[in-house]
Amino acid sequence: MSTNSRKRKGVASPSDAAGGPTAKKPRATKQTKGKKAAQEECAPVWPEYFNSVFKVFKALNTVLAFCSSRKNFAITFPVVRTSVESLLHEPLELAKVAELKALLPEIVKFAYTPRVELRIHSDQQVGQNRRERSPDFSAFRTAGASSSRNDVDEDEHVLVLEFLDNARVTKSSNTGFAYALPPALTPAATKKLVERRNNRFVEAVNELLNAAPAEEDPVALLQSAARDHIPVHPGCKDIPEASEADLKGKYRAVPEPEERPAITAVIEEIEQQACYQEQIAYKRVFEAREGQSAILDPPLSGSVAQALCHSRKITSLYTHQVAAINALSQGKNVIVSTSTASGKSVIYQVPLLQFLEADPQSTAIFIYPTKALAQDQRAALEQLLCSCPGLEHVKVATYDGDTPQDLRAGIRETASVIFTNFDMIHASILPHEDTWRRFLKNLKIVAVDELHYYYGIFGSHVAQVTRRLRRVCAAVGNRRTRFVSCSATISKPAQHMRNIFGIENIEEVTEDGAPSGRKDFLVWNPPLKDPMDPSLGRVHSMTEATRLMRFLMARGVRVILFCKIRKSCELAMKTLRQELSADGRLDILDRVMSYRGGYSQEDRRRIEREAFSGNLLGIVATNALELGVDIGVLDAVIMLGFPMGGLASFRQQAGRAGRRARDALAVFVADALPVDQHYIHNPEELFDRSTSDLMVDLDGKVILEAHLQCAAHEMPLTEEDEKYFGPNMREICETKLEKDREGWYHTHPRYLPYPAKHVSIRGIEEEKYSVVDVSRVGKPGGIAQVIEEIELSRALFEIYEGAVFIHQGLTFLVQEVSHDTKMAKLVRSDVNWITEPRDFTNVDALQTYRIREIKGSPHRAFYGRIELFTLVYGYFKLRNKAIIDAVDLDTPPWQRETTGMWLDIPKPVLDLMKDSGMNPAEAIHSAQHAFLNRFPLAVDLRTECKVPEKEYKASTSQRKRPARLIFYEPSGKSGGVAVKAFDHVNDILRDAHERVETCDCEEGCTACVDSPSCKEGNLVSSKPGALIILKALLGLPIDVDLLQQEPGMVSDAFDTVVEATSVRVAEGVEVECA
Repeated sequence: MSTNSRKRKGVASPSDAAGGPTAKKPRATKQTKGKKAAQEECAPVWPEYFNSVFKVFKALNTVLAFCSSRKNFAITFPVVRTSVESLLHEPLELAKVAELKALLPEIVKFAYTPRVELRIHSDQQVGQNRRERSPDFSAFRTAGASSSRNDVDEDEHVLVLEFLDNARVTKSSNTGFAYALPPALTPAATKKLVERRNNRFVEAVNELLNAAPAEEDPVALLQSAARDHIPVHPGCKDIPEASEADLKGKYRAVPEPEERPAITAVIEEIEQQACYQEQIAYKRVFEAREGQSAILDPPLSGSVAQALCHSRKITSLYTHQVAAINALSQGKNVIVSTSTASGKSVIYQVPLLQFLEADPQSTAIFIYPTKALAQDQRAALEQLLCSCPGLEHVKVATYDGDTPQDLRAGIRETASVIFTNFDMIHASILPHEDTWRRFLKNLKIVAVDELHYYYGIFGSHVAQVTRRLRRVCAAVGNRRTRFVSCSATISKPAQHMRNIFGIENIEEVTEDGAPSGRKDFLVWNPPLKDPMDPSLGRVHSMTEATRLMRFLMARGVRVILFCKIRKSCELAMKTLRQELSADGRLDILDRVMSYRGGYSQEDRRRIEREAFSGNLLGIVATNALELGVDIGVLDAVIMLGFPMGGLASFRQQAGRAGRRARDALAVFVADALPVDQHYIHNPEELFDRSTSDLMVDLDGKVILEAHLQCAAHEMPLTEEDEKYFGPNMREICETKLEKDREGWYHTHPRYLPYPAKHVSIRGIEEEKYSVVDVSRVGKPGGIAQVIEEIELSRALFEIYEGAVFIHQGLTFLVQEVSHDTKMAKLVRSDVNWITEPRDFTNVDALQTYRIREIKGSPHRAFYGRIELFTLVYGYFKLRNKAIIDAVDLDTPPWQRETTGMWLDIPKPVLDLMKDSGMNPAEAIHSAQHAFLNRFPLAVDLRTECKVPEKEYKASTSQRKRPARLIFYEPSGKSGGVAVKAFDHVNDILRDAHERVETCDCEEGCTACVDSPSCKEGNLVSSKPGALIILKALLGLPIDVDLLQQEPGMVSDAFDTVVEATSVRVAEGVEVECA
């Protein structure tokens, strides 16, 4: 086609558009042919300027396609420029390339990148790579460039130009790989790639010309838009003034908080951006709400009113505060379940001041789930007491695991209020109740914040600790203690408080009287990378989330980005570092930090102070910040993927924005995973669907026995204590404790001398590895520095030799790991790849302790000993989700034992599924989730999730798994949950079957066969398969419609599941009746 042609049509046939071999497509019908012909006939006439732009594009395309054929090298602009100018016989200007970027923003990458990132290998050699080293990106450095090194100037950047549409990841036929390494393109594939890109350029120009208003000059529009895409070197000190066409505000100074635009204006601006492609799939607005105040009866004393006014600027109380304080004054216990930042702490602080005014000997216990939250609230209470005449002398103290031993006696003797947690009450206060009697005898109020945090096994332990506390208080003559709890919005708050404390006379306060600013909720679905080529897939959710975060921060909108796991948190921070540097916005980068578990206490407190002071514009966090740590005013929340904690976590995270009654924004950026896409298609459920009840196991004999042993050591038990510990107490005392001649029950000798040390309410604490930065060791003033501590269960997958470890968005290479000293040595190194472990975990039943009938079925349920076997045998280096290198490792396996239950799938059913073309792994995985979804204590059970890279491998897998539904308790956290599931297996199976069979969804949802906590994203899933397995186990007839075979689905690749063999049965085990 001549470059002088005035009318442009496609330059490549549809069959060539994918670039390389593809699956056969249906032959085009006459109708589709006619539609395509019509589109070609209406192609607009091009102004001559666009022909010159096309000429530049084709030259660039040729050069970059050649580079792509040589292992996908990232090329610096100086190298590209030289080659292109030799083809064009004219200079290549930055502005011209920026015009290409404006036309194809998702395909053209044109930005400054740290020089050290243009490589695959670091200079630090770690481990023995058994494969040949891949070529190094640094081969394309400009002349005279320095070699990569660890101490390189981080401000040294180079301009990179590349096309991002050819980095396709394909399934591998190699049994050793989950995905294929990027192949070198053949000449034919390179030609198709060039044609496809040229075709896409023509379509983009046609789109622009068709969309341009008649009165506008399309050339001027393109040149104006291109100004936004001219790269600015991050080290540039002289930032140009923003042009009138600068819609992004790329170069504007960040507005002060009070000057930031309204959220509605920000959303409108987002929708006007060139990169906006209808990502907002759903929008809901909660209008501003005026505060509702009320009058206390009796009113506050003058001194308490003065304290509230001087320390908090509070002159009136909201209706929910008044209702709770009045109920406490009437002798009731209270739970307040209202929105985040509604002033719930006042509810128990004001009664404390009233108690202290009436009786200076009064004491109180304030309990918080995290130390950071306790520190926040302690500072607020001290300020309140200092402002209250007559109470300035009241001593407040923190009493937790960090409290020095030499200070503890003084706290017991002189403190009026302690800030603590249930671990300390269990292990330090109750076992030494004789030294705490002054405090406990005068205990007027016990306040528990964030009550929704306590459920499952941990909540079950806490429930027994509170009963022990009430029992000891009653023994020292104090039956007047009031209990008050605060919680996020949950279902049945009074019932949950009753379960945790074992008390009645509870006042439930759920009507929120606090003011609230307008809040906009957006459900954001990432767009297709190229609407004209859906085969490229959608833009990654992290790309969308970080782009949105940068957009908001540039406008002074303070934002928190919530990530599901720690690794995502650090990857997001790394992405922000790269993108903000490429944009030349180091002023914003200096005000962004990540926050997650694993950081040292000093680092976390520093980040909290920075956030509270208003210095930070952005925080990237895990659910560590779901709880109410006061980190100051946040204007927006972005949730990267649906939280693993389900709807409760979703609403808790969304509530972190707008904590000061100003307008706020919450955005849910969906992943491509089934759970996320369910909410894209059913967004109303995010707001209207009720959350699940918080479950606490009060009947579990394992937990109850443990706490009865502790309670008997605090004071011998009698039958009268059944009012605290329930009807199972007597049986356990008779069989597990020691009874004296007078009928008192004492701790069994095997628990002595300190029973509480045998009972960990959070499970056995894991060993931790120290992560040590040794980058500056051997340099002047350089010392090794511990930057994190990592639990053993995470260390195996994150700090193997050669791994890229990310901390605060900065990359480190793991140089050496010592399993004897539990230490990993890291060196700081800027790399632009990440590592992903190649590993597997087998969950195998070893011995059967119990067997139970399934009612109406010939099949059985089993309970017994289970082995967990984990092996990390290598890792991949990944860039842009494509493998650039593979490395083998020789690491020892991690083996541990636990208890669990299992259900074997009958061989005829397994054969039936295979013969019908149904994937047994999909069916098993979905059936396991269906079972757990109907078990109230499932949060403390695990299952063997199926990995898509294994189940969908093109070649036969060597690792076969038994056809078995298996559930186990996490290692070190035995709480009798698996026994509970086994004892109720009949009810759970029938409930799961009914739910799956009656659920209206087509392919599965969180109500039936999907789980938000599935670590493999529910990608291996089959709702019909789950229903077949559940029916088979229950002895129900299988509907033939569920077995309709899909042609071509039968494959050897599905042979990852084999018949489950019998497990050795312990001596004397008999089958229990259903």
